[in-house]
Amino acid sequence: MQKPGDVQGTITSKDVFLHSFTILRLWGPAVYLRCLRAIASRRRCTFLGVLAEER
Repeated sequence: MQKPGDVQGTITSKDVFLHSFTILRLWGPAVYLRCLRAIASRRRCTFLGVLAEER
């Protein structure tokens, strides 16, 4: 059973929406949109994977 604070590895819609301001401020709207696309496509990926994607 997972405890609060455990690392899952994959990004979740909850993570993206809770940290929207931080993602937009630090990495910009392009990365935020890539996160939203990853969520919409329901593919499992990490935030680092989203950051490293080719544009």
